Amino acid sequence: MSKIARLMEYRRSPDRVFFTRGELTQLLSLYSRQVMRGQWRDYAIGHDSGMARFAVFRHAHERPLYVIAKLPETHPGEAARKGRFVLYEGQRRKAQAHGLLDLLGRLEAPVRVVS
Repeated sequence: MSKIARLMEYRRSPDRVFFTRGELTQLLSLYSRQVMRGQWRDYAIGHDSGMARFAVFRHAHERPLYVIAKLPETHPGEAARKGRFVLYEGQRRKAQAHGLLDLLGRLEAPVRVVS
């Protein structure tokens, strides 16, 4: 007699990563402050390839100024050592932290004139 094998039992389900309500509140709070200052104009939220992304734009038709990515808890390697939250400026990784507030502090630091 033949045995039916269910492929769903053998496939590895991808890690689904989402921002929590508290994290979204923190992100949107920073976004609203930057909009009031005239720095940012638009944002996008994406969920793909095992990460959640929050991207901010100066203009809707441009590439994002910054992308804040949340990696899964079970992400091997760097995420376990350096943190779940990663800040990208363009294509370059700018910072990585275990807590979202630590990362957002880098975006709100006042700009100083160096003479």
